[in-house]
Amino acid sequence: MAIYILLSFIILFFCAKISYHLNLVDIPNERKIHTKPTSYTGGIAVSIILLFSIILFDSFDKSMSSILSISFLISIVGLIDDKYNLNIGGKLSLQVFPIIYLLLFENLALNQIGDYSYFKMELGSFAIPFTLMAVLFLINSFNYFDGMDGTLGFTSISVLVILYFLASENSPHYLVNVLNVKFFLIIIMIPISFFLFFNFSFLKLPKLFLGDSGSLLLGFIISFILIYFANQNFIHPILLAWSVVIFVYEFLSINIIRLKYKKALFKAGKDHLHHIFLEKTNSIFVTNLFITSLNIFLFGTGYFAFLFFNELSSLILFVFLFIIFFIFRNAYAKYE
Repeated sequence: MAIYILLSFIILFFCAKISYHLNLVDIPNERKIHTKPTSYTGGIAVSIILLFSIILFDSFDKSMSSILSISFLISIVGLIDDKYNLNIGGKLSLQVFPIIYLLLFENLALNQIGDYSYFKMELGSFAIPFTLMAVLFLINSFNYFDGMDGTLGFTSISVLVILYFLASENSPHYLVNVLNVKFFLIIIMIPISFFLFFNFSFLKLPKLFLGDSGSLLLGFIISFILIYFANQNFIHPILLAWSVVIFVYEFLSINIIRLKYKKALFKAGKDHLHHIFLEKTNSIFVTNLFITSLNIFLFGTGYFAFLFFNELSSLILFVFLFIIFFIFRNAYAKYE
């Protein structure tokens, strides 16, 4: 583990340094918060670190290793987008290939979305198209959170911490080695945590952004972890949905609002949740704390509904709280 930790730091440092020499930097403009050209290769660095983890540790099963190895391809897609600013069609088209590989060749399509006592949502022949759309949805919802220092990193860690909490050996349905799963989640958290030191230039480290390579990478990895857990009957799908609740709520809300005001979908803008809170608080720390805490709070609400009532109650609450979230989100929409 010590070697992995040291390697994480070295790779992040190297990628940050070499990016400035190769001009792989994000140039400030009127839409962006930063004021200096900043390296956007944090995602590539994290994906390389995760590739090394497959070599260093032998506790991952085939599905876990496949998720990490194929995730490198999605980070390359993000890097191409950062460099050449792909249109939405080109960006989504390139995202499809690594997703399809895991669906078809690694059998990581979502088979069901939960037993709710009164009914069970089996996907059957619709499994592959549904999974493709769901993964594209979640990947790009992560991309929406990458617009301010720390936001995507902290929120992604909150998801992984929630999944670690849910990975309980007391579950009567688990079909996987729980300790291996928890170790797998820690291995993913380590480079993200180290990245944050670079993202905030802690101790004068070279500043580094995740870039699209990072946002697509984290969305891709977490999407397939959720699918893996669901298919193994490891954690109920509604609890998995609650773990990424803030991503789902924000992505749906902002696109519904953009449709309402006839604005372009998926276009970069300053109408995201972190921009709104930053404008209100004038503090990156407070904004990140609020968004991360909100994801954990909403998960806790859904978890207790699941625990003290039932799966269906938790599902209904998920929809109900989205309506409440959307009402508040719409009230602070930044369109005229």
